[in-house]
Amino acid sequence: MDSSLIQIVAVYALPVLFAITLHEAAHGYVAKHFGDNTAYMLGRVSLNPIRHIDPIGTIAVPLILYFATSGQFVFGYAKPVPVAFGHLRNPRWHSMWVALAGPGANLIQAFGWALIALVLALAQVNEPFFTQMARAGVLVNLVVAAFNLFPIPPLDGGRVLSALLPQRMAYALSRVEPYGIFIVLALVAAGVITQVWMRPVIGLLSSLVQLLLTPILALVP
Repeated sequence: MDSSLIQIVAVYALPVLFAITLHEAAHGYVAKHFGDNTAYMLGRVSLNPIRHIDPIGTIAVPLILYFATSGQFVFGYAKPVPVAFGHLRNPRWHSMWVALAGPGANLIQAFGWALIALVLALAQVNEPFFTQMARAGVLVNLVVAAFNLFPIPPLDGGRVLSALLPQRMAYALSRVEPYGIFIVLALVAAGVITQVWMRPVIGLLSSLVQLLLTPILALVP
């Protein structure tokens, strides 16, 4: 393993672990709040990253893609939190909030990492590792949030779209779910998601994080 890869892994490891752990735990927590204890009973409402890491999707696939594409394309996934949507008190609308909880957790983390970066800058901490990790934390969480908001099931955006559509159209969309991940991968490989979806959505989420930082920046002399 070359030194550049070791450095990249060291900088991104903690932000990635937090990003996927809190994303998945948030799904389970909100599902429990709205009446479904499935994830809670299986121990998935947890801050222990081991409970959410998929050995293939979280470790093997990203590493293989990194080497296969010389670092140009990396994709991975965690174990999806099991949710019995029929157990929610209002399956249609509560499923939307369960879906939004994951990206919402990533947006909060992006704000937290941005705040850390600001504190490091104000404290004139010149250690590159910590600065790079804070920036990586912002980027990772914006990417995870934006990607999961893409409106195709089983991604979170697909769940949100299903809740907003009329029942007949929502049912038609739900039939795409078994093939959704393959559609997403094809769109990623073709560059469609990156260019058409990820760039503008990340830009929008980044602007939101900057807006949240505005009151804090106003207090800085």
